[in-house]
Amino acid sequence: MMMHKKLSFYVWLFTMPMIAQTYVLDTIQDKYPFVNWKANTIKMAEDSPAFKKLFCKLDTIAKGGEEDLHIFHIGGSHIQADIYSNRLRSYLQTMSPTAKGQRGFIYPFSIAKTNNPGNYRVKFDGEWVGYRCSVRKDSVAWGLAGVTAIFKDTLSNVKISVNGNNYHKKMYDFNKIRIFYDNWSTDYEISFKEDALISKIEENKQAHFVEYTFNKTVEEIDFCIHRTKDAEDSEFLMMGIELMNDNKGVEYTSIGVNGGSFSYYKRCRYFDDQLLLYKPDLFIVSVGTNDAYHPDFNPKQYKEYYTDLIKLIQKANPDCAVLLTVPNDSYYKKKIPNPRTRIAQKIIYEVAKEQKMAVWDFYEIMGGFNSSQSWYTNKLMPRDRIHFTVMGYRIKADLLLQALANSWEKELQLEPNSILNQIINE
Repeated sequence: MMMHKKLSFYVWLFTMPMIAQTYVLDTIQDKYPFVNWKANTIKMAEDSPAFKKLFCKLDTIAKGGEEDLHIFHIGGSHIQADIYSNRLRSYLQTMSPTAKGQRGFIYPFSIAKTNNPGNYRVKFDGEWVGYRCSVRKDSVAWGLAGVTAIFKDTLSNVKISVNGNNYHKKMYDFNKIRIFYDNWSTDYEISFKEDALISKIEENKQAHFVEYTFNKTVEEIDFCIHRTKDAEDSEFLMMGIELMNDNKGVEYTSIGVNGGSFSYYKRCRYFDDQLLLYKPDLFIVSVGTNDAYHPDFNPKQYKEYYTDLIKLIQKANPDCAVLLTVPNDSYYKKKIPNPRTRIAQKIIYEVAKEQKMAVWDFYEIMGGFNSSQSWYTNKLMPRDRIHFTVMGYRIKADLLLQALANSWEKELQLEPNSILNQIINE
């Protein structure tokens, strides 16, 4: 579901001052007895060889070794807001001196006139029009982000800063940028405010991006989109941006669009080509809240979509660990608890068993059917009982961190809570 303007402002307002990160689970368990704390586990990870490889890589990084480890997290509005996913990103990228990888793929949501995460900033001028794959009337070329903004005027200046409100002691920097756009057209050109900064340019026509290498690292970049042909149908399609550097460590890519579902991501013509640029080590699938929201939910199709995504992930990396997350309990039209989430839960377990993947059952952890009412009463969800308040997202992130750390400790036969304590105390 699309975030309402009031909710977007509420999320933005309360995330602005959140600079420090404090682990919350140790102090709140008695306060929220409706949460099924004992259910917070990663199920079936022990049956997946991919998870053992993942945990070995994570362990190397946690001990100060150098590894490249790429996590993808796909979902809907929960992930577009990038509150709880950024909290997880921050935990993992600060667990050792060698843990922080590049910022990686982002979308400049502000130019599409939708809510931008607080951990990077976008400034622009000119008139852009945003289109989301989750809006049925919208029809345009989409890529990995599921959002495309179209520019049809003469000139637009865009500035990307990675100095937003995040938990890192040091801001991200980058010495390369990829701009994903409709490079099958020559109607527009990209130029940079500092031309002397560019040392190399490479173009990819299949995944539709141009990669610019800089001769130094930067924390922000100004570039310009300018029209080269005076034609009525000229347009520039912004499909995404990637901020890159040479660091090893954990890279955490969040892919989320308000209202996103499997059927809507299927509309993204260049999704597959752009995903196949990468080799994910862990892929967290949090798609399902919107699929199961409407009464016309099709369980058979949902399972097919889920299976197709897993096959695509395995095409990108056959050894990728895939974590299927069960959607949270929610209300339909703010009036009745949604019974269809239980059906989605059952399908997710079926897919996990068939594909030898793992499950994090947040629906069960929340308390099951109609538990969102208790989360709402305790100010952990807003009135829609679909999304979460900042505290609700903090709890969700810390629960997933705890479950991953416990599974990691168990798989590698480490002392209980040794990894978790290292991560939260770093």
